Amino acid sequence: MVILFGAFAISFLTSVALVLFVSAPANLQRAVQERLVVLQNTVPDAPENERLHLADKEPKRKISGRITEWFKSYHFAENLELLIMYSGSKQSVGSIILMSVGVAAIAGFIVNWFDGPAFVVAGISLVGTSFPYFFLRFKKSSRLRKFEAALPDAIDLMARALRAGHSVASSIEVISEQTPQPLSSEFALCFQQQKFGIPFRDAITAMGQRVPSQDLHFLITAVLVQKETGGDLCDILDRTTHVIRERGRIQGEIRTYTAQGRLTGWILSALPVAMLGLTNIITPGYSSVLFHDPMGQMLLGAGGVFILLGAFIISKIVDIKV
Repeated sequence: MVILFGAFAISFLTSVALVLFVSAPANLQRAVQERLVVLQNTVPDAPENERLHLADKEPKRKISGRITEWFKSYHFAENLELLIMYSGSKQSVGSIILMSVGVAAIAGFIVNWFDGPAFVVAGISLVGTSFPYFFLRFKKSSRLRKFEAALPDAIDLMARALRAGHSVASSIEVISEQTPQPLSSEFALCFQQQKFGIPFRDAITAMGQRVPSQDLHFLITAVLVQKETGGDLCDILDRTTHVIRERGRIQGEIRTYTAQGRLTGWILSALPVAMLGLTNIITPGYSSVLFHDPMGQMLLGAGGVFILLGAFIISKIVDIKV
């Protein structure tokens, strides 16, 4: 078991390292080309056929680049690309697909090594395929929490900068210099886009598209409305900060009230699996009929489906939007 676990860890880390090595040059080139896209597309007199298109410059000689080209016309690839952008990852669609295939192959090989049934091998391989996707979702959620936690203080900083005589653009630069990640990098990109000549409305709207935060959308809406109708922007920012902080306080109270429901969902979902494992450890072979008999395999599959369905229903019940 120790040798097998070590071989699995080495294989997994090797596959991840290979994917990172393959996609690193493409990411560097893509970052440079994104900057060139911004520079050239802001020139109004530039002919359309002379403007750079990032998709056309994808390095086709790379494995991840070719896979990205193959799947870019599919809807799931567009959703995966959005998820990569929201999570702040530097990977491409092709590299994520490669990682999914590699993890699924390794997981299926390990289960097959222990003479597991075909449906168990297929299920574990499917779980391995979805591992990079759920990892990106975890990174997206973590990044969004950090962003929203620092946003009210950033808005206060912006209001103080405006009262001190700074312009809106320079106050955004102040935020990019004095706030933590990932908020600082997003505001820094917004400030750089304005320096390159992109209109303020387009730059701040693009930031709202990169970060799926409702609190940030409150800020963007308030600033754009003030630009159109006028008024005291500092007072608007103070009111926006108050709304965001009150919303965060209410969300915290809701999470406290629904903690028992979330814990119940986790326990009810994990208890059948844990009991099955403990039963086989205490009495080896007791539930072997479930894995080798066709009817037992059907019952296991139905039980897994109902467990997932129950966990989904409980998650929807305790997920209260504010």
